[in-house]
Amino acid sequence: MISLFSFELSVADLFIFFLVAIFIGMSKAGVHGMGMMAVPLLASVFGGQLSSGIMLPILCMADILGVLYYHRHAEWKYLRKLFPWAVVGTILGTIVGKSIPDDVFRLIMAVIIILTVIIMIWLEYGRKEDVPDSSWFAGLAGTTGGFTSMVGNLAGSVMAIYFLSMRLPKNSFIGTTAWFFMVMNCFKIPFHVWSWHTITWNSILLDLIALPAIAVGAYIGIVIVKHLKDKTYRWFIKAMTVLAAVLMLLR
Repeated sequence: MISLFSFELSVADLFIFFLVAIFIGMSKAGVHGMGMMAVPLLASVFGGQLSSGIMLPILCMADILGVLYYHRHAEWKYLRKLFPWAVVGTILGTIVGKSIPDDVFRLIMAVIIILTVIIMIWLEYGRKEDVPDSSWFAGLAGTTGGFTSMVGNLAGSVMAIYFLSMRLPKNSFIGTTAWFFMVMNCFKIPFHVWSWHTITWNSILLDLIALPAIAVGAYIGIVIVKHLKDKTYRWFIKAMTVLAAVLMLLR
């Protein structure tokens, strides 16, 4: 066992920890779905709620890298609709998050993701052009995204469906999601520190050693995304979203 900042970790645990950091870096660079795959991996090392607190600073560091690279492409008109509802969802998640059993939460998450995939396909092929711009759609997406983000850092697929429904070009999609999650993940930090007590100085120091792995993941993600055309990227996100839902069911 290796002792790091009061954490006793095996070599296998450290491998998983750095692999999670690479996956998160890839996710924030546009390879959405990798973040959801990282959640059960980190939980296998630290447990459910503690892992969410350890993952949050990693997410914030990766968010900063994503914003630095894609910030010019953000569509703020969508973000202004989402942020108030996401705040509501985050506060709701803080209040009820502790009382949701892990198995029930996984089922709820998988159902939400599958439903949003169905909605996205309906929007894309049913030509319901008025629905994505509706206030209720932004409210539902923002609230659900804030809630699932707070409870398990699992809002990536939910928000991916919303932004895909807006038919954003590839770079606009990545830039807008990067800003959304950087703001919301930073907003969540006080709740983890003072309400859930899942972020401590020791956990922050542990997270800081993951920064090189995050950067490697971000670089890999940027390379992958550069080689995907807009239409191909849309189908890639759909496939990763469905895969994430399946993994949640099997977890």
